[in-house]
Amino acid sequence: MTRPAATPAISAAAGPAVGSPAATIALTALAPISWGSTYAVTTEFLPADRPLFTGLMRALPAGLVLLALARRLPTGVWWWKAAVLGALNIGAFFPLLFLSAYRLPGGMAAVVGSVGPLFVAGLAATLLSERPTLRTLLTGIAAALGVSLVVLQAAGALDPVGLLAALASTASMSTGTVLTKRWGRPEGVGPLALTGWQLTAGGLLIAPVALFVEGAPPALDGRAVGGYLYLALANTAVAYWLWFRGIGRLTATQVTFLGPLSPLTAAVIGWAALGQSLGPVQLAGMALAFGATVFGQLGPRTRASHPPRLTPPSATRVPGARRSGDEAIASRRPA
Repeated sequence: MTRPAATPAISAAAGPAVGSPAATIALTALAPISWGSTYAVTTEFLPADRPLFTGLMRALPAGLVLLALARRLPTGVWWWKAAVLGALNIGAFFPLLFLSAYRLPGGMAAVVGSVGPLFVAGLAATLLSERPTLRTLLTGIAAALGVSLVVLQAAGALDPVGLLAALASTASMSTGTVLTKRWGRPEGVGPLALTGWQLTAGGLLIAPVALFVEGAPPALDGRAVGGYLYLALANTAVAYWLWFRGIGRLTATQVTFLGPLSPLTAAVIGWAALGQSLGPVQLAGMALAFGATVFGQLGPRTRASHPPRLTPPSATRVPGARRSGDEAIASRRPA
């Protein structure tokens, strides 16, 4: 004889479920932590001055591996949606990010990227109806300030092209994050397939640009092959799968507030493995940025996280029909 009441008791005794908000945040955070190792791997293992080829080797092989595992291709409107998301999150983001890193003084690209939460807050207000609060704005400013203290170096003048590239890369990734949240996934399609679609589309977009700008691929030794394998599998395939999985389960603002973990991880790796120093200012910046990251996860949840309300039969509408202003207001009143 089965006892339905036993299951909740066992689950409660076993601790937080894998799908709990805390577990989702922790798993999603592994993505920017992994991305924080990109600089060290690139400088220590990969050929110099090949940013586009590196972006290509990160995206396309990882996308093809995930496509083989998921065994699902886009259908219908998802062909162009996957192409748009792949261009924003991968195809445009990677080259712009590398261009800004090469042309700006040390750490400035990371500083510009750290304002991503503010970009996402503005876009989420328009596309997701998530109103940015004063708390969100102040937390975003604190995160950017903390990252600035960690990575910013007073060296060299700002390059206009590099600055525009940094802003464009941040805007591209922020837009891709919000659109990924808005569009969701097709019915029956998991985050593995969605990640594979985007990485493949982004890699195919980078390939002709890399060939035109950088020429034929360079000769690779064993260290370079190992570095590219790490970037393609752990740093990209697994990390972006966790990232897009998190976008589907958290608010867009929560996800983007995990972004500062990337430059913080890069600073720790630089100190531990590359002999770079961390002074009191950098340590204070790390504490501020990490505190903002944690505080950004404590915001109020969106309505999407609550069970949907049942619509009374008398209020049933024709699918796709627009609601009047009074109907929209009435639907937001508490029952």
